[in-house]
Amino acid sequence: MEAMSLLEVLQGAAAFLGKQGIESPRLNAEHLLAHVLGIKRLELYLQFDRHLGEIERAPLRDFVRKRGTGIPLQHLLGTVEFCGRVFKSDGRALIPRPETEQLVERALTYSSLDSILDVATGSGVIPISLALERRGATITATDISPEALTLARENAILLGVTSVDFFQADLLPPGEAIQFDLITANLPYIPSGEIASLSREVQHDPLLALDGGREGLDLIERLIPLAAKHLSPGGHLLLEIGKGQHQPVMESLEQHNYRDIIALPDYQGVLRFVEATHSIS
Repeated sequence: MEAMSLLEVLQGAAAFLGKQGIESPRLNAEHLLAHVLGIKRLELYLQFDRHLGEIERAPLRDFVRKRGTGIPLQHLLGTVEFCGRVFKSDGRALIPRPETEQLVERALTYSSLDSILDVATGSGVIPISLALERRGATITATDISPEALTLARENAILLGVTSVDFFQADLLPPGEAIQFDLITANLPYIPSGEIASLSREVQHDPLLALDGGREGLDLIERLIPLAAKHLSPGGHLLLEIGKGQHQPVMESLEQHNYRDIIALPDYQGVLRFVEATHSIS
């Protein structure tokens, strides 16, 4: 089979992905081709005239076909970038969303972070990112899924983090006396009835990481009173929530005697985060 230039291969892959309804088809094609060639994506622009034979184009065709069916790009690459670092990503846990980087950024604005708990940690990107920024902090992470925890531990090893303790648990770790300066949580918040209408890509995330119950708030409402018992005086609870959920979440926090309750927008202006402080009184 005749060789084709890198640019021709890239254009063909992007055209196919566009016909399959993939958003940003050219960018997807670039990531996949760079992955196949073992180079950085931006290096493609310096090699447009490079000729690619069948031995290089065959694996790309397989990746492009799979991406065209809706398999997430991150699953095909096996990685995801989060807070400027590369983490492993696959079907064992929710693919980290860009918005969650803002949760980490907000957490790092708090002055006292000696002890941190991340609930429903998934692939572990939140506690690992915090551990890399706050080297002296004691950090705990929980998830109900053993598969997600295995991935999180693999990511900790990949990033050289040894200061995060991972526990399989339904929300909180074992030990009634443990208190934290900060509890973060990106819990499942999709209403059960909306899951079937989510995009093809999101359908590849574990159902356990998506389904938040009838209104999407089941786990969040369970965590709020439990977290109050495990926050040190003046400690913070920082939640990522779904669109339109800030009002009931804030009301629940108020009912459980939290103070300084505020909703914070993501970069698209959606009120995506709610933070509150544990009342000392």
